[in-house]
Amino acid sequence: MQVFSQKVSVSGYIKEASSGESLIGATVIDAANPSVGQVSNVYGYYSLQLEPGAYTLRVSFVGYKPKEVKVDLNSDATINFELEEETSSLEEVVVSARRKDENVSSVKMSTERLQIERIKSIPALFGEVDVIKSIQLLPGITSAGEGTTGMFVRGGSSDQNLILLDEATVYNASHLLGFFSVFNPDAIKNVEIYKGGIPARYGGRISSILDIQMREGNNKKLELSGGLGSISSRFTAEGPIIKDKSSLLVSGRRTYADIFLGLAQDEDIRNNTLYFYDLNAKFNYQFNEKDKIFVSGYFGRDRLGFQDLFGFDWGNSTFSLRWNHLFSDKLFLNTTALYSNFDYGFDVNTAGLAYQWKSGLQEYNLKFDFNYYLNNNNTISFGANTIYHVFSPANIESKDSNIRNLGLANDYALETAFYISNLHEVSQKLSLEYGLRYSSFAKVGRDSVSIYEEGMPRAEENIVGVDVYDSWEMVKYYGGLEPRLGIRYMIDSKNSVKASYNRMLQYLQVASNATAGFPTDRWIPADSYIKPLIGDQVALGYFKNFSENIWEVSVEGYYKWMQNVVDFLPGEDILLNDKIETAVAEGKAWAYGSEFLIRRNLGKTTGWVSYTLARTQRQIDGVASGNPYLARYDKTHDISVVLSHQINDKLSLSGNWVYATGAAVTFPEGRYVIDGQSIPYYDDSKRNTSRMPSYHRMDVALNWKLNSKRRGYEHELNFSLYNAYNRKNVFSIEFKNVNNKNPNYDSDTDGPVTSTTPESVKTALFGIIPSITYNFKFTGK
Repeated sequence: MQVFSQKVSVSGYIKEASSGESLIGATVIDAANPSVGQVSNVYGYYSLQLEPGAYTLRVSFVGYKPKEVKVDLNSDATINFELEEETSSLEEVVVSARRKDENVSSVKMSTERLQIERIKSIPALFGEVDVIKSIQLLPGITSAGEGTTGMFVRGGSSDQNLILLDEATVYNASHLLGFFSVFNPDAIKNVEIYKGGIPARYGGRISSILDIQMREGNNKKLELSGGLGSISSRFTAEGPIIKDKSSLLVSGRRTYADIFLGLAQDEDIRNNTLYFYDLNAKFNYQFNEKDKIFVSGYFGRDRLGFQDLFGFDWGNSTFSLRWNHLFSDKLFLNTTALYSNFDYGFDVNTAGLAYQWKSGLQEYNLKFDFNYYLNNNNTISFGANTIYHVFSPANIESKDSNIRNLGLANDYALETAFYISNLHEVSQKLSLEYGLRYSSFAKVGRDSVSIYEEGMPRAEENIVGVDVYDSWEMVKYYGGLEPRLGIRYMIDSKNSVKASYNRMLQYLQVASNATAGFPTDRWIPADSYIKPLIGDQVALGYFKNFSENIWEVSVEGYYKWMQNVVDFLPGEDILLNDKIETAVAEGKAWAYGSEFLIRRNLGKTTGWVSYTLARTQRQIDGVASGNPYLARYDKTHDISVVLSHQINDKLSLSGNWVYATGAAVTFPEGRYVIDGQSIPYYDDSKRNTSRMPSYHRMDVALNWKLNSKRRGYEHELNFSLYNAYNRKNVFSIEFKNVNNKNPNYDSDTDGPVTSTTPESVKTALFGIIPSITYNFKFTGK
C-alpha cells in the first residue's frame, strides 16, 4: 500500500534588515529544487508547503543580498527573514523592484511596477519628483498635455483609472490644476499599475488600477530625511515606537510660491495666493506573530486666490485602518476600513456678484481580503467589500441677502462586490490566473427622478411626472459578473507568451467637457437613465529576457471595447444641471494598439525605450451626427526614452525624451456675433477631426552625492533642466477670425460669420526650466 506523506508549512514575513519595511514580491525557494517556491504578498508574507525533511531555503529580492537558511522540517514552522541591501559595484547598478526574470516567468502582463528610487531619478518639472508623470513614460499610458498629471490608459478616459493610496480611493490626484500629483515620493514605497489582466480583487474602473502603497516607517532606528527644492520643500520623520514591533512615519511637503508673491513690489500681486501642501502619516503595531495593524492617512490641499476677489481651493483626505490576521500558516486575512473625501470650493467677491460654492464626495469602504495558500501550485484569493457613496454636486450660498441660495440635491449609492481567484501553476511551462468577481450598485434615496414622455428626447419640456424616493429606498439597481483570465506559457527559461482577458464594470464617471481632469469635474453615479460602463479587454504578448536577465523585451497587442460610454451634448450645462441625463448621450467606444518595450536593468547605463501605436474611437447618438469619431485623448504615436548613467560613485546623469502625436481636437468653423460678443461656432459633425501640433521634449538631470563627515548623514544635490532644448510645445490655440467677403452678411446686424482666413495664436506653456534640489537623510544609531 502506497503511503502519502503529509506536507508541512514554512511561513513568515520577509523584511528589510535596516528599517523593518516589508518586501513585496520577494522570492522563497528550495535551493535544491528552484521550481518549488513562493512570492511574498503586499505585506511581505509568504507560505511554502514542503515534504518533511531537511532543506536549504533561499530568499532573494532584487537589490538585496540573497540569504540561505538550513532548516529541518518535521512540523509547521514560522521563519522570518531580514535581507540587507546590496552595495552594488558601478558595473552592477540595479534599477528594478521585481525578480530578475519576472518579466518572463510571471503570469502578470500589462502590469508595471516602478521602484521609487527609479522614479526619483527621472527629471521632472521644477525638480518635483512625480509618480504619475513617471507612469506616463510607460507604454500604453499617455498624458493629457503639457505639465498635467491626467493619464489615459489604453484608450480609456482619465476617470476610468482607479487610483489607490493604501487601498483608499484618490479621486483627484493633481496639485496646481494638474501640474503636479498629490503623491509625496518620500512617503511612497511601491507603485504598481495594471493596464490589463487585472486581478479579480480589483474593480470599479474599466481602464486601469494604479495601486500605491505608503512606507511603513523604520521600526529599528530614527530616520530624518527631506529636501529643499525650487518651489517646495519636504521633510519626513520616522522611527520606532517600540523597536521591531511598532513604528511611525510622518511626511510633509509644501510649496512656497506664495512667499515669493509676497516679495513683489506690485500690491495686487502680493495679495494673491498660490500654494499646496501634503501630509502623510502611517503607524503600525505588531501585537504578535498573527496580528498586526496599520493606520495611515493622507491630507492635501491647494489654495489659489486673486486678491480678495476670487478664491479657489480643493483637496483630498484619505484614511486607512488595516488589520492583518493569520488564521493559520495557510490562511491570511486583511480587513480594511477606508474613508476617502474630495471637495472643492469657490469664493467670489466682485461687484454685483458674491457667493460661495462648495462641492464634494465621500466614500466609506469596508473590505475583507483572504489569501489561502492551498499548496505551492495554487494560491487562492477571495473577499468582499461594501462602499457607501455620498455625492454633493453643488451648494451655492449667496452673500447678498436679496439673492436666494442655490444647490443640487445630494446623491447616495451603495456598491458591493465579491470575488474569488486562483493563481495556478499547472506545470513548469503553463501558469494560469483565473477568477470571477460579482459587483452590484444600488442608487438609493432620498431622490427624485423625472419621468419623460415615452418616445421623446430627455428634455425639460418632455417631463410628464416625477418619482420621489425616501431615504435608503431603492432607486435603481445594477449588477453583473466580471470574469478574469491570465495565461502564461514558457517557451523556454528566457521566452514566454502571455494572454489575458478581463471584464470590468464602472458605476461612477466624471461629467466634464475638459480633458485634463480639473478639480471642478463632477462625479456622477449610475442612475435610472445613465447605465454603468462595461469594459472588455483582450491582450496578447511576447516576453523575452537575455544576457542573464540584464535586458527585457516585450511586445503586447490589445483590443478593448466599451459599452454605455457617455459623452456630453454640445452646449449643455454640466455643473449646475440637476437633470444631468438631459445633457448626455450614451454609446460605444473601442480602442486597440500595440506596445513595445525594451529595458536594461543592470549596469552603469540603465533605462528603457517604449513605443505605443494606438487608436481610440467612439460612436454615440447625438454626437458627431452619430458617426464614429476620435476620442479627445487619441494619440497615434507615443515614444518615451528614459536613461540613467552612473558616472562614478558620486555622480549620475539621467534624462528622458518624449514624443507624442498631437491630441485630437475640434477647431471652430467660424463665429457668431450676439449682443456684440463674438462666440465661436463649432460643427459637431467634425468633432475631433483636427489635431494639435505634435509634442516632444527632453529633460536632463545630474545627481551629485556630497561627502559627509558625519556618520549616518547623507546628502546630495540634484540639478535638472526641464525642456532642455526649449521646444515651444503648444498648450492652447486661439483663433482670430477675419470677416470674409460674403455678400449675404450684413455687418450692421448680428449674425454668423465664417472666416476664410482664420488667424491662430499658439500659446506655449513652458520653455527651459532649470531647478536645483538639495536632499538629505539622517539615520540614527
